[in-house]
Amino acid sequence: MEIRDVIHGSIVVDASELPILDSKYFQRLRQIKQMGFAEYSFPSATHNRYVHSLGAMHVATLAFESIFKRRPTLQKFRAVVRLAALLHDVGHGPLSHTSEIAMPDFKSLGLPSFMGGKQKSRKATHEDYTLKMILDSGLTPLIEKAGNLFGFKPIHVASLIEPRIDLGNDSFFELPGEVLGEKAQERVNLKPILHQLISSELDADRMDYLRRDSLHAGVSYGQFDFNWIVSNLTFYLDSESKKCYLALAHRALYAFEDFLISRFHMFLMVYFHHKSVIFDEMLGQYFASPECNYHLPSDIEEYCLYTDAHLFSHLTEHSNPLTHPWAKRIIEKSPYRMLIEIHSGIPATRTAHLEQQQLLNQIEKDLNDRAVPYLRVTSTGELSKYFRRPEDPIFVHYNNLYSAPSFIPLQQCTDLFQKYSEKRSITRLYIPTEKDPLSSIETATT
Repeated sequence: MEIRDVIHGSIVVDASELPILDSKYFQRLRQIKQMGFAEYSFPSATHNRYVHSLGAMHVATLAFESIFKRRPTLQKFRAVVRLAALLHDVGHGPLSHTSEIAMPDFKSLGLPSFMGGKQKSRKATHEDYTLKMILDSGLTPLIEKAGNLFGFKPIHVASLIEPRIDLGNDSFFELPGEVLGEKAQERVNLKPILHQLISSELDADRMDYLRRDSLHAGVSYGQFDFNWIVSNLTFYLDSESKKCYLALAHRALYAFEDFLISRFHMFLMVYFHHKSVIFDEMLGQYFASPECNYHLPSDIEEYCLYTDAHLFSHLTEHSNPLTHPWAKRIIEKSPYRMLIEIHSGIPATRTAHLEQQQLLNQIEKDLNDRAVPYLRVTSTGELSKYFRRPEDPIFVHYNNLYSAPSFIPLQQCTDLFQKYSEKRSITRLYIPTEKDPLSSIETATT
C-alpha cells in the first residue's frame, strides 16, 4: 500500500505493517497534534503525530538502504528499524509534550525493570508509554505477528527506542562480519547503528519533523539538504568492540552542520514562540492546581481515549473562572500577555544581557509590590548534547584518492559544537491581559 505525503510523496507500507497502522493504538496519533499549541502562532501547524510517524518510518528506510545498499541478508534489520521508527511516538499524550505533567508515577505502568537497578520514583514520560504499548498491550501481538516473518519480537523493536533494555544473550542484532564486506569473521553488533537511526544527532525522527514542522509553520528555519545527507550516510565498524556505528561521508559534513543549526533555530524561533510557551505554561499551571482532576491513566486501553479532543472537552467542562481560571483562559484563548523578554548565551551582548536581567528583576519586584499576578517562564535550548556525552559516536568518513580511508569522530571534524557550546535561554514575564503594562509598571518605560 502507498500513502501520499506532503513531504515525501509516496510512502510504501508493507502488508505485514498494515494491522499495526490500523490499530487503535496507532490511529490515536491522528488526534494528537505534532506541535501542541503552536497553531495559535502558526495557524497552519495543525499536522499530527500520525503523519510524522509515517514520515519517520520512511526516512529510516531511506537511511537504512543508503547505508547497507539493499543487502538481502539485512532485510530483517530493515523491518525492525521501520517498526521502531513508526512506533517511536506512539505513547505521546494529548498535545504531545504539553500534558506529560499529568502522567502518573512510572511504577504504575508495570513495565519490567529493563533499565537495571532499582527504579527511583518519578513521573512517567511518553517514552514509557511507548514502551508499554509495544511490550504489554493489545498492540504487542500485532508486532509479534509482523515480526514472525523476520524472526524479531516486540522487545527488539523496543530496544532500538530504549537502548538500556537488556537483551541478555539474545544475538538477534549480530551477524557475520563478512556480510558487511569485512575480512574478519567475528560477529558484528548492528544494534548501535540501528538505534542511531531511531535516536541520535542524525536520526529519522529529526530529519522528518524539522522539514514537516517548518513547512506547516510557514517558516524556512527547518529546511536542510535532506537528500544529500541521506545519500552520504554509511557505517563504521569498530575493530575492537565489533560494534557498527553511524558514519557520514566528509563531503556532507557542511550539510550536517546546517542541519544542526536548522534544528537549533527552529527551537528558538518556532518551538519557543512566546505564545506557544504561555499556553503550555497555563496548561501546566492548571495541571498543578489543587482543583485539577485531570490525570492520564496508566491503563493503556483507557489511555487510548485520551486525545487532544478529550483534553479540550475536559477543559471546556472545567472552565469556571472562579475554580479553574487557567482552563477558562485556555478555552477562551485569553493568554497572559508578554511584558518583557530577554535572551542569554549570546557572547556579543553579555553587557546588554546583564542590564536586561537587572531590568527584569526590577520589574518582577514591582509586580510583587503591586500585587500584580505574573508568570515567569524560561525556555532553554542548545545546539547539541552530543559534544558532552557521545555515547554512541558518529564518525566522518574521509576517502581520498591518495590516502587510505579513515573514520574520524564527528566532534573532531567540526568546531560547531564548541562555538555553540553554551545553552541559549529565553526568559519572559507574562501578566494578565486585563493589566496594562504601560500604566501599571512604570519601570518598564523608564
